[in-house]
Amino acid sequence: MNWTIAPEPVDSPVAASLWRAYYTEVSDRWYLLHEGRRTEPAELERGIAARTGAELAPPTGRLLVARYDGEPAGSAGVRLLDPATAELTRVFLYERMRGRGGAALLVAAAEEAARSLGADRMILDTRTDLVEARALYARLGYTETEPHNDDVYAEHWFRKDLTRQDLIRQDLS
Repeated sequence: MNWTIAPEPVDSPVAASLWRAYYTEVSDRWYLLHEGRRTEPAELERGIAARTGAELAPPTGRLLVARYDGEPAGSAGVRLLDPATAELTRVFLYERMRGRGGAALLVAAAEEAARSLGADRMILDTRTDLVEARALYARLGYTETEPHNDDVYAEHWFRKDLTRQDLIRQDLS
């Protein structure tokens, strides 16, 4: 397999590049859908500056970077919301890296990171227009739930019991 996934400092150049690509894509998709335009450069810079990813730093968070043949390809973040609940965020792959199984590997690595932080459940939110993300989460065993936050961009909320997955994994070994 050509994929590797490892923790990355939230302030590294690789993390900054992946965050910029992620934010540009999700912002452009939202503006194209709702206003028929791409994100203006000043809006993009304000959005990136406002959400630095500091909440993904240890000891209560992890930023994971996926590399394909050594090249940065994507990221996923995990942060503890309380001792038992972790939030999955910023799941992203560069478009050229999609379709190679990296997203499922990133989510699995994020689940392991959440377990290592002590969480027994993972939650996340996403938007209606991010149909690929919603399909991925459903395929990986996440179930849609009632809202768990009031984020203005959140339209779908998901949850997964991480302890049940441990039991299933043990049964298969």
